[in-house]
Amino acid sequence: MVQVDVALAKCTGCAHCRDVCPVNVFELKPRDQFPDVVDDPGVAAKFQFRTERSVAINGPECIVCEACLFECEGECITITDDEGHVHNSTYK
Repeated sequence: MVQVDVALAKCTGCAHCRDVCPVNVFELKPRDQFPDVVDDPGVAAKFQFRTERSVAINGPECIVCEACLFECEGECITITDDEGHVHNSTYK
């Protein structure tokens, strides 16, 4: 089964993952639902954090098209495919 993980500390809330995902893996949730998550300072210096964070609510539905990986400005998404290969975000 495919597993999709979002490093919430690095998620900028840009919503690109949700917008490009053809199978609706991602949903944005208000940042205040994650009070224990501290924003990654390196990401904060580079990008503006918005009022939401991305959550992979339908991770097993992922078809590993990697669209989200190319669009994730916080480089916070990791996909582990059925064979155990790990695919990481690489913002273009």
